[in-house]
Amino acid sequence: MTQRVAKPDELELILSWATDEGWNPGLEDAAAFHAADPGGFFVATRDDQPVAAISVVNHSDSYAFLGLYLCQPNWRGQGIGYALWQYALAHAGDRTVGLDGVAAQQANYAKSGFTHAGATHRFEGKLRPKAVKDIRPVTPDDKARLDALDHAANGVERLRFLTAWTKDSATRRTLVLERAGEVVGLVTIRRCQSGAKIGPIIAPDAETGLHLARAALAALPAEHVIIDVPEANRAFTALMQAEGMVETFATARMYRGPAPETGPGLQAIATMELG
Repeated sequence: MTQRVAKPDELELILSWATDEGWNPGLEDAAAFHAADPGGFFVATRDDQPVAAISVVNHSDSYAFLGLYLCQPNWRGQGIGYALWQYALAHAGDRTVGLDGVAAQQANYAKSGFTHAGATHRFEGKLRPKAVKDIRPVTPDDKARLDALDHAANGVERLRFLTAWTKDSATRRTLVLERAGEVVGLVTIRRCQSGAKIGPIIAPDAETGLHLARAALAALPAEHVIIDVPEANRAFTALMQAEGMVETFATARMYRGPAPETGPGLQAIATMELG
């Protein structure tokens, strides 16, 4: 068994495995993921054919995020995944590494130095779309302001990821909230294998976050939506429940190294795979 960096076209294969596991990735996630850190995706191979995968994406000189930890069913139980885990974590060096992992695996993650820091709750259902006057499409001139908003909300810099993630396409839209000439909110919606996911949602308060989600749906309609909410944001969680959104599962948010300090503007995360 050999471990190596995944080839660019293998990321689509890895995301197809994620689809098989019910993770429901976005239709154009591969390009945005790869742009964040082309050297951050890894596979274990037999005869150069991938049988397991993982990502450890270096967002900055101090922060990385682990995800897409997958092993094909016929190859499980042989230590292949854990060997790849160790190989890939070396890519992060001495950076803090975050992950959104299956809660039942917390003890295993702890053996690798990860500490529990909360949870991420997934809500699914229907929301009423509504365009809002002060919420408009993103433009290239917004880049510096988006970077600042995302940094304040997540406590980390992830410039390459955010640039790719917020680039509009046929299946993806990003909107910003502008007040008194200042960009104070951000939302991205993307179509997935099933429905659409909305995230990140960054807003001054939970009600404004809901307005951003509704505006995103007006820009890119979907019958079914998925939103991943940090456990600490109880106000936005309450709004999701009030809207009839149903929690379908939760992951454990864990860090190896000092956890970043998230800000109150983080209403929903971008993706469980890259943070």
